[in-house]
Amino acid sequence: MITLGIALQLPLHEPILIFFVVLSIILITPIVLKFFHIPALTGMILAGVAIGPHGFHVLNRDTSIVLFGTVGLLYIMFTAGLEIDLSDFKKNRNKSMVFGALTFFIPMLLGTPSVHYLLGYNWTSSILLASIFASHTLISYPILSRMGISKLETVNVTVGGTLITDTASLIVLAAVVGSAEGNVDIYFWFKLIISIAIFAIVVLAGFPILGRWFFRAVQDSVSQYIFVLAMVFLGAILAELAGLEPIIGAFFSGLALNRLIPHTSALMNRTEFVGNAIFIPFFLISVGMLVNLSSLFEGKTAIITSSVMIVIGLIAKWLAAYLSQIILKYNKVERNLIFGLSSSRAAATLAAALIGYKIGFFGEDVLNGTVIMILVTCLVSSFIVEKNAKILATQKEDNSDQTDQIIERILVPISNPKTVESLINLAVLIKNPESQHPIYALAVVRDNNEAKDRILSSTKMLEKAIQHASASDTLTQIITRVDLNISNGIIRASKDIIASDILIGWNPKLTAKDRIFGTLLTNLLENSETMIWVGKWDLPMNSARKITVIVPEYAQYEHNFDLWVGKIKYLAKNLGGKLNIYSSEKTLKKIEDTLVEIKQSRDVAYFQFKDWKDILNIRNSLSKDDLLIAVLSRKGSISYDETMETIPRFLSQNLKDSNFILLYP
Repeated sequence: MITLGIALQLPLHEPILIFFVVLSIILITPIVLKFFHIPALTGMILAGVAIGPHGFHVLNRDTSIVLFGTVGLLYIMFTAGLEIDLSDFKKNRNKSMVFGALTFFIPMLLGTPSVHYLLGYNWTSSILLASIFASHTLISYPILSRMGISKLETVNVTVGGTLITDTASLIVLAAVVGSAEGNVDIYFWFKLIISIAIFAIVVLAGFPILGRWFFRAVQDSVSQYIFVLAMVFLGAILAELAGLEPIIGAFFSGLALNRLIPHTSALMNRTEFVGNAIFIPFFLISVGMLVNLSSLFEGKTAIITSSVMIVIGLIAKWLAAYLSQIILKYNKVERNLIFGLSSSRAAATLAAALIGYKIGFFGEDVLNGTVIMILVTCLVSSFIVEKNAKILATQKEDNSDQTDQIIERILVPISNPKTVESLINLAVLIKNPESQHPIYALAVVRDNNEAKDRILSSTKMLEKAIQHASASDTLTQIITRVDLNISNGIIRASKDIIASDILIGWNPKLTAKDRIFGTLLTNLLENSETMIWVGKWDLPMNSARKITVIVPEYAQYEHNFDLWVGKIKYLAKNLGGKLNIYSSEKTLKKIEDTLVEIKQSRDVAYFQFKDWKDILNIRNSLSKDDLLIAVLSRKGSISYDETMETIPRFLSQNLKDSNFILLYP
């Protein structure tokens, strides 16, 4: 007779339980921390602190944790090399070299004596810790992408400088670690330089040749990914043979394969997916298990160490940005953007600190201080970058010429028979009369045992949509999707037809599941860049006597501003109501110019409005028959304001018997 049992005694020793606990943390931590606006990277480290030997001691940092953590460390460095845009670096290489030199040498020159005299470390340890100040990670880069300024020269220069300073910091790490194993003499440096040169030639010249041959010979996607993973570890092995740290080999492997793995390719997607899902979270959790935050409260040493690391690290990066501004003739805002981008630390910093701790150069104070420095610098970086990126985005020329490149394809997901007519009506009202494309009616069915029956019932709803649209002489096309959930089905369908607009109905009910995993609307906003209309109708739309539109400040600097202004023009023209527009002075002027240009300047009144908290006054001026349109922004965009998060619920509660539309360009 076989007896199955699992020991639940802490710390856990059963492999199945250990893996389950770690996977649960990887799954739950980002979902929970999203509500507190804490970066997932920091959250994983803190989770490791909680379950580690210095926390609740749920797990030991055993060989399995160390194994997966090591793989994650190499993976972080590999993806860092893989994601660097070498073409941008080549374009601005001279300016990048200037900034790269400044952002490396200033932290080294300022950090080394500061660590030696303030923290009492020897010169070798001080140099290694200063190299941690020199490296940085572009945590806030996605903010620039969302605001459409990632191609600015200052951004490219900063990215190029990142390549230089991170590479130089890793070489310092290799030299310091190598010096710990023997006497530092001329022969040591000669051997180190020769070994680095041979290693760099083999990896940077040999790996691309090998990779190009393999990708041509083997088309299987699984084999291609395994090859990429093998090259990561081959680079790490070659680095060790050359007397360098394995993370340097992984980083150089990423640089070598950079051009062979396009950023938008399926192989890149698989590489990032596996790393972000398993290996990198394992590494972050394993680092957290080393940290003893309680030591921060046991004496002054730990607090002083953390303070010195944060202050010196930020000052050094600000000085580098300031001197770059003077030499490269940038303005104050561009300087602040460079400082914000280069002030955050993460991957390389954590890797160097962990290696220094393992070989005995640092104590727990530095390891704990590194975690706190990562948290503080990431918060500082995101705040400064968002503030100055918004200013730069408003200074650049309007990109309204991109509007003409968008082909109108309106997607209408239908799930409720009661809202079919209202959604189709809205689609017809905002549709460009010159557009030859149909309205796409979509039914998404969850993939389960009842899928077949639901497809049949959904088809009847879609037929109803076609009949209703045909009454207005509008062509409609049916689309049916079977997917794991509704939002995924809508997003995939919108990509298939390259939708310009998605129309959905307002759902006043918020379940516990929605609070944890997000509503349909939040999932669409986070995973689709398509314009989204959310409509609530209690009265026939053609009864609207007045259309009130609230537009956020800086909306004119968002992509495709003219597109949604034009659609509101069609809506107002078709409904025949007066148009009242509320916004800031400059935004109103741009809206007025746009409406004049597209020949819709009559029956329009403009009112100044800046603070979303004043929306109650606007609501009180509305009658029951009026239609309110709130133009809202997505997180991270130029015109985004935190108050917008409360607007949908506010309108739902205060306009229970009236119509309103939420528009997310």
